Amino acid sequence: MTARTENPGTSAETPFWAAAFCANRAHLLALAARNLQPILLRHFAPEDVLSLTYAACLKRTDYLASHPEVPLYFKFRTLLLQVVADLERKNLQAGARDLYKEVPVTDSPGNSTTNALHWDRFAADSPSPVSQVDRGERHRLLVAALHSLAENDRQILVLRHFDGLRNEECAEILKLTPKAASLRHVRALERLHRKLAELSCFRSATHPDGKRHAD
Repeated sequence: MTARTENPGTSAETPFWAAAFCANRAHLLALAARNLQPILLRHFAPEDVLSLTYAACLKRTDYLASHPEVPLYFKFRTLLLQVVADLERKNLQAGARDLYKEVPVTDSPGNSTTNALHWDRFAADSPSPVSQVDRGERHRLLVAALHSLAENDRQILVLRHFDGLRNEECAEILKLTPKAASLRHVRALERLHRKLAELSCFRSATHPDGKRHAD
């Protein structure tokens, strides 16, 4: 269960972060299992990723204490995805990424095969103009549309579509009632679809050199 705790600041003692991490453990474990590629699962269990993530958290309490308006789950999530990216880079020779530099409310396609699959699943739920374009362009449109949304919208979409959480779990993390979380999800999808339609229409009306067609 996600505990509601106050952020103690950069001088926090380890027990606070241990309790906060433990409160989010089940969701983080599921996220690790969801993002580990099958070939990595031969050598690393999701529990291994959690151990590495917790060690990273203790080294980055300044980061965890920043932006107190952002739920801690999203910060733990960013550090966990960084651990997975590091494991991919070291063991699969994938291109290095630095998710740690981002405010942890969205993903990017990057070089991770697993992450790209999540974007593909997300695209499958998107309006037809996006689902019908090629994979690279689809990712670019989704990234642009997501980054244009308010943080609250991005958070609920990440939880539902990238982390695979149920509505009740999203409500718990975001400190909302299940009804309010469901309504936020519906409205966020509506705004995302409108933005995707806007971007798709813009691109369909442009030349390859990026200039708009004359009316």
